[in-house]
Amino acid sequence: MAKISSTDLGIQPIGKLLIRQAVPASIGILVMSLNILVDTIFVGNWIGPTAIAAINVVLPVSFFIAALGMAIGVGGSSIISRALGAGDQTKAFKTFGNQITLTVIITISFVCLGLWYINNLIPAFGGKGNIFEPAKIYYRIVLYGVPILALCMMGNTVIRAEGKPKFAMYAMLFPSVGNLLLDILFIKVFDFGMAGAAWATTASYMLCFLFILWFFLSKHSEIKINFRHFGLDLPIIKEIGSLGFVTLSRQAILSVTYLLMNNILFDLGGETSVTAYAIVGRMLMFALFPVYGITQGFLPIAGYNYGAENYKRVRETITTAIKYGILLAAIIFVFLMLFPEAITKLFTQDVAVLRETPPAMRWVFAATPIIGIQLIGAAYFQAIGKATPALLLTLARQGFFFVPLILILPKFYGELGVWMSFPISDVLATLVTVYFLHREVKLNLVPKETN
Repeated sequence: MAKISSTDLGIQPIGKLLIRQAVPASIGILVMSLNILVDTIFVGNWIGPTAIAAINVVLPVSFFIAALGMAIGVGGSSIISRALGAGDQTKAFKTFGNQITLTVIITISFVCLGLWYINNLIPAFGGKGNIFEPAKIYYRIVLYGVPILALCMMGNTVIRAEGKPKFAMYAMLFPSVGNLLLDILFIKVFDFGMAGAAWATTASYMLCFLFILWFFLSKHSEIKINFRHFGLDLPIIKEIGSLGFVTLSRQAILSVTYLLMNNILFDLGGETSVTAYAIVGRMLMFALFPVYGITQGFLPIAGYNYGAENYKRVRETITTAIKYGILLAAIIFVFLMLFPEAITKLFTQDVAVLRETPPAMRWVFAATPIIGIQLIGAAYFQAIGKATPALLLTLARQGFFFVPLILILPKFYGELGVWMSFPISDVLATLVTVYFLHREVKLNLVPKETN
């Protein structure tokens, strides 16, 4: 394999470069999503449908803490991409060292709080009735490994910022395959139940961490740090924080959404509705993997060329990414509209769940073809270091539109109102994104010929 340098981000043709960046990202996200999907299928068939609901209750807490690492990673990676584009290696190295220090300190602190308030958090996120005990078992074990997961999520974004998408893909492949094998061993063979599912997940985080550690210690990485880089630098922390807050806000809103959805659906339809949402939620993670891959591939290209002030390439990157995103999302939309019943049967044979999930899935994915516009638009502002518009666009769908809708529509339409909230919020958020992105391109991305 030819040696890949970050300078390729400013030289290679945009279409070819985006595919080179996006395909490994998509494969990595696919494998990770398949891991979550198959893990849920194993749990549903080997433990029971209540176990699916239990995992869904735990996810927002564990993912929020892990998202602290992702937030630090994305915020710092934006700085690193622009620094490498501007030829400032010192700032890139110092930023990475600060990312590691911040991730370790913050995530361990939150894990301690999460374990201390375990009996309050689980019911608050919908872990009531028969869901509580299996959720508590899963929660406690998974939380032990969350700081490692946070370091993995942080490190993976930095690998992409260096222009090394294949290594970022490998970092997602190893733990995903490991988790599935350990699921079979711990759940099916040893019959450890929820504890087995949790330990398989936690052990997979360590596999990912070991690979990422190897990458940064090897000759493949351009990021070379020493102990002085771990010392916190206030200007860098502020910049990481302002940009990372966008990602953290997204996950915080997602956690609030899980909290509201699990409680609203439990009140409307009990454990069956919570399970239906858990299945639809897994499909939200899995089905859109190509669009998320395009978004991940887009970030370092846009950031690098913006840092190099090659605005013509930035404009081309935006246009190309949106075109690819719309095409892929349209294909996904057709598949999900045609086969929701077959998809649901993979998870469970429970009659009530089989009846409720397919129509919910059709509603949730009704606006899928336009989702790429919203994702690319929000990612663009994050890539170029403009935290405020990035934050507003990130919060638009979940915070400004979706949360109010799920609080209002169920009062008039019951459970249907919950599912209707998804496509309505997608359409509204996309319209807002189009306005801000068009304005930014027209005013601030005046093309410059640099090559």
